[in-house]
Amino acid sequence: MSAISIVNTTFSQEIDVKNIEILRDSYGVPHIYAKTDAELAYGLAWAHSEDDFKTIQEAYLAGNGLLSKHIGLRGAPADFLTQLIRSDYVVDSLYNTIDKKFKKVIEGYAQGINKFAELNPDQVLLKKLFPITPKKMVKYSFLQLFISSEGDKAIRSIVENNVTNISFLDKNKLGSNLFAFSTNITKNGETYLGINTHQPLDGPTSWYEAHLVSEEGTNIIGATFAGAPCILTGTNENLGWTHTVNYPDKTDIFQLEMVDRKNYKFDDQILKLKTFKAKAYIKILGIPIRVKKKYYESIYGPTLKNKNGFYSVRTASLFHIRGLEQWWKMNKAQNFTEFYDILKMNQIPGYNIGYADKNDTIFYISNGIIPKRNDTYNWKTIVPGNTKKTLWNKYYKTDELPQVISPKSGYVYNANHSPFKSTSIEENPEPNDFAKNMNFELYDNNRSKRIFELINSYDSINYNDFKEIKYDHTFPTPFHYNFMDVNQIMDMSPEDYPEIKDLLTQIQEWDRKTNIESIGAGTYAMFYYSLNKYYRKNYINRNFGKDIIAQALKDVKERMIKYFKTTKVKLGDYQKLVRGNKEIPIWGMPDVITAMNANNYKKGKIRVTHGESYIQFAKFSKKGTEIESIISYGSSDHEDSEHYSDQMNIYKNFGTKKMSFDKETNYKNAKKIYNPK
Repeated sequence: MSAISIVNTTFSQEIDVKNIEILRDSYGVPHIYAKTDAELAYGLAWAHSEDDFKTIQEAYLAGNGLLSKHIGLRGAPADFLTQLIRSDYVVDSLYNTIDKKFKKVIEGYAQGINKFAELNPDQVLLKKLFPITPKKMVKYSFLQLFISSEGDKAIRSIVENNVTNISFLDKNKLGSNLFAFSTNITKNGETYLGINTHQPLDGPTSWYEAHLVSEEGTNIIGATFAGAPCILTGTNENLGWTHTVNYPDKTDIFQLEMVDRKNYKFDDQILKLKTFKAKAYIKILGIPIRVKKKYYESIYGPTLKNKNGFYSVRTASLFHIRGLEQWWKMNKAQNFTEFYDILKMNQIPGYNIGYADKNDTIFYISNGIIPKRNDTYNWKTIVPGNTKKTLWNKYYKTDELPQVISPKSGYVYNANHSPFKSTSIEENPEPNDFAKNMNFELYDNNRSKRIFELINSYDSINYNDFKEIKYDHTFPTPFHYNFMDVNQIMDMSPEDYPEIKDLLTQIQEWDRKTNIESIGAGTYAMFYYSLNKYYRKNYINRNFGKDIIAQALKDVKERMIKYFKTTKVKLGDYQKLVRGNKEIPIWGMPDVITAMNANNYKKGKIRVTHGESYIQFAKFSKKGTEIESIISYGSSDHEDSEHYSDQMNIYKNFGTKKMSFDKETNYKNAKKIYNPK
């Protein structure tokens, strides 16, 4: 392929690559040292491109409406979505609101990507994507934050006429755990932060680990997504933070009152819909064919028509583009006051945040850009799109959201459950202090129940206790799924079900630990995944009775005999962690603390696709800040790299690797030191 031209791209700065050094440690993790933050971003772009240029490109293709041009029909939904939310227009109109210092950072990152593409044209997926510009980067971030606000689900519900066929397996695909412990509960004057994300193990939202250091005050170890110019979860020398997905009401759907096919009522006015045509590509015999789909925009936002009428979607992420800037500033915060002031930017539309620092401050907040809505309406349903009474334009401030700062209990935690259960019972935020139409979660789940149970089993917690809590892989008793109830399986007499007596006995005698060698865990895992077809039949409240449980276990037995020739199947024989040609047995299950979510693989087995991904333990003490981390595969996405899967066995054995902020230590231990080109 010919070289990529970047001659038409102008940037406000020249990047001197001699000011950037990339150190690769024994696991291939890049430690990047640079003079400025812009040069640091260039170095991150270069290092990440060396390891996974393909995924970065696919992310930007999706964010810029070009994915279908590369992969055809499978990319069309992303291309349609980015056009529907009018990324071009929004980013153009709001770009000048971005901090000038951060503009230099994203310029530096764009230059690094472009230079890598120029020198490696054989790795370029689609020439039309290049040159990468800062606006192209922000457009991808804009799309991702719209999706994280569940805007895509709202669009899908309109397209499918509000009939969504959601699998219960989707319920646990996105999640995470966070833990922070202060000296009120820890020993030896230590403060702990647990970063425990549950993300896809591959793709644009899988984690990439890096250590970033500049002479402008950056020194942070953590992880980021493809195409992001900074760390998104991690720890610097003074503080650290992490995220879990939260589920307050971030997105609303409005039904327009149409006068005709082009006009709609809004109070005493008649307003005209704006009409657009989205473009995408399908491939027929390898030839890309352009297709178009009509969409609209109302005063509320992106609008689509289905057989029931015209519907608009409105979410705060459609009006904010500075999320990446806020994360970058979080990278550089030096204390809690600075960190909290950065949160007040209110540019990240969701996510719980857990925090700890060297001053023994711990903190939890259910963060988000939550609209102030009219209490007259039921915002859990579709609301009328014909009055200014439903057209919200204001948001709750950061200090108006559920949060806990340095509780006396000495701990905060979250596992994608209620923010009103984030510390001790006495110190939790009160639901009645917040507007009901914010619709914060009120439920627990298996992980939150188990975490609370474990923490309260200790009088005090040392570092090993902290790690044992994080790596616990046991279900609570009883099961506490927030979306279904299967507890009747423990009350069924095996003698009443001779055909599945052995399976019932295995589950009922099981210690609820999701160990690799556990037969009970293997049987229960196969039972869990077999429930999918029954879940789709909309049983009332998802309370699975004995008849359904028995039938599901019969399905399991048939599968066991067919593929494993036995009814005693260990979890590790059934569930695998797979990377290229490497396949190893793995622990965990959906909604245990060490969560794993898997899809069908081969020969009756399943393959983990989501779950435990980037893990970091941070300890703040008089000795300084100490970091241990691990990632599910390795730092490289290239099968011929020694770092493609070199962390898998450590990960399997609940191990970690030491990471250091010390420059002298990192240079001494580096396996490779070089400048990007």
